[in-house]
Amino acid sequence: MAPGKSGGFVARMEQVLEVCKRPEDPGRPVVCMDETSRQLIGGTRVPLSAQPGRPFRYDYEYERKGACNVFMAVEPLAGRRLAEVTATKTAA
Repeated sequence: MAPGKSGGFVARMEQVLEVCKRPEDPGRPVVCMDETSRQLIGGTRVPLSAQPGRPFRYDYEYERKGACNVFMAVEPLAGRRLAEVTATKTAA
C-alpha cells in the first residue's frame, strides 16, 4: 500500500486505473479532465544576446501580468484533447 494512503483510497484508485484499460467505445468515451491556474509574467529588461563563449542571458526580474486558468479535457484512446484558457474561474 502507498505510504499514508488508506485502503479505501487504494481501492478507488484501482477502479480508476481499470477504467483507463477499457477498449475504445465511441458510446462511452474515457475522458480525463484537469484544471490549473498559472501566473502570467513579463520581462522587465532586454535579454543580453549570446557572445562567443557566453550563452544568451535573461534577467531574473519579472513583472507580474496577472493570472489565468487552464482547463484541459483529454480523450486518450481517441487521441483528442481540448484546452481552454480563461482570465477568471467562474461557474458560467
